[in-house]
Amino acid sequence: MDKKNTLIGVLLIAAAFASLYLGQKFSPPAPAPSTASAAAVTPAAASAASPAAATTAATTSAPALGALAKDPSSATITVLENDYLAIRFTDFGGAIRDIALRKFPAELKGTTPYVVNALHTDPMLAFVDFPGLDHRTPFQLVSSTPTEIVYRAVLGQQVEVTRRYTLVAGPDETHDPYQFRHETTFRNLTGQVVPLARFALSIGTIGPVSDSVYGQRVATGFSNGSSQTFIRRSDLEGGNGLLGIGASEAKFTLASGGPVTWASIDNQFFTAILTPDQPGVGLITTRLKVLAEAPDGLRTAYGLAGATQFDLKPLPAHGEATLGMSFYVGPKEYRRLSNSNIFKADQDKVMQFGFFKYFSQILLTLMTWVHSWVPSWGLAIVLTTLILKIVFVPFTIAASRSARRMQKIQPEMQVVREKYKDNPQKMQAATMELFKKHKVNPLGGCIPLLITMPFFFGFYQMLPSAAELRFVPFLWAPDLAAADTIGHVFVFPINIMPILMGATMIIQTRLTPQPAVDNAQAKMLKFMPWLFTLFCYSFSCALALYSTINGLFSIGQQIIINRMKDDGDPATAAAGADGMKNVTPRKKK
Repeated sequence: MDKKNTLIGVLLIAAAFASLYLGQKFSPPAPAPSTASAAAVTPAAASAASPAAATTAATTSAPALGALAKDPSSATITVLENDYLAIRFTDFGGAIRDIALRKFPAELKGTTPYVVNALHTDPMLAFVDFPGLDHRTPFQLVSSTPTEIVYRAVLGQQVEVTRRYTLVAGPDETHDPYQFRHETTFRNLTGQVVPLARFALSIGTIGPVSDSVYGQRVATGFSNGSSQTFIRRSDLEGGNGLLGIGASEAKFTLASGGPVTWASIDNQFFTAILTPDQPGVGLITTRLKVLAEAPDGLRTAYGLAGATQFDLKPLPAHGEATLGMSFYVGPKEYRRLSNSNIFKADQDKVMQFGFFKYFSQILLTLMTWVHSWVPSWGLAIVLTTLILKIVFVPFTIAASRSARRMQKIQPEMQVVREKYKDNPQKMQAATMELFKKHKVNPLGGCIPLLITMPFFFGFYQMLPSAAELRFVPFLWAPDLAAADTIGHVFVFPINIMPILMGATMIIQTRLTPQPAVDNAQAKMLKFMPWLFTLFCYSFSCALALYSTINGLFSIGQQIIINRMKDDGDPATAAAGADGMKNVTPRKKK
């Protein structure tokens, strides 16, 4: 019966694993929005002759269903570039068509750079759905130098709009090479007050970088100055929930209220962060299909577009107003984004390390420091893991000793349970006396675990999203940030590092003393490594490498601990002393 139940359990877990793997790629297609909801966010027709009417009619949110925009064939492209960025501007909208990150290839072993906003609803920093100023509006190129581009347009013959972009050639103490400056100036050409209604500027459109678990991470976010809010693609997808609980309808747009001190859009490795001089009033997140030819059920075909909303005061007669901002488009590197001389104090939160963010930050800082001494990021992960294990040796030894003593006194505890099974108070008193006799701390195995576990979760959150590891090879793995797949059996991948990780966990479980004598508990403990291996099977190679090195160190450590004599157990010491008293010294002949 036990073998039959075990076989059933293995088959169920295998089925769950198959469902998890296939579910990463496919999900039910989202229902189309209702006509009423679409009409609620569709802009009314605006008069091109009146800027007041045009700004009043400008929508305060993005369209209901995001759609990729086709760039006009007559658009003129102008480029600003440094060693890190190649920014392509379009005169339609006077905005950024896309940005190439020169230090990051688009594909493994490729030479073509990764392009942000390659497929988009709007150019970056374009006016979103603003009649007379949106991405369909032609702007005049006023000037173009190696470091600055200026565009100009006139709205309704009454408001002149000037758009200026400035790119610093290289990094210094106050500038990041992935960051540039933008200013939009509104100048009233009339002798009357002209109101400027709320408008939005596009942060960009971004999609998943791969079909892996982490590669599908896409989100927008913003800070109100004291806290940060992130809207993930899954927040708009909807679903049936668990047995109908938590079911929700799919959304194509989601409006978030401000103030907005900075706004972002990002995927697993790259981000765009808009930091205005004056706070925005809201963020609009739009879900859209970025791969038009892909099946509707393919999750990696969907991405997000973001737009930040702003309010400006009415323009006085012949007056003007300027909206300035910094715009970062580049890798999600903690050491870069945490530089308070360039970025706001909380902009490193775009890394989204989660609840254990402080541990992730410590580990990434430590790993970066180690990498400054060794040439390989894989070796840096190995050495960082070993440093942590060495630091935690005292806690691990304490936990192992506690487990050994707890295992040793199990027969005596069983006698106590049988003797006082009808008297819980005496059973508890006798158990505590037994603990005292053998110097067993019942929490001794838990406290060290509570100390080390946050660092594991810190690695779990940090390693998959570290842009430093993208396309970095190590041993047989071509990319530390992805699974080390060497082949497939039917549709299932063969990932070596998670298999090694599982093997170390199985060996470690067999070596570690288990205080529980219950047969069901013992089987569960032996089964956990298999379950954990399946759970982590498709995770990044970097995370599996960390767990494997951690397991190998723990195996060697446990072998040494198991061979050590437990001289700290008073009962053992007393037994040894009594044994010596009973030994009769041998007389010399």
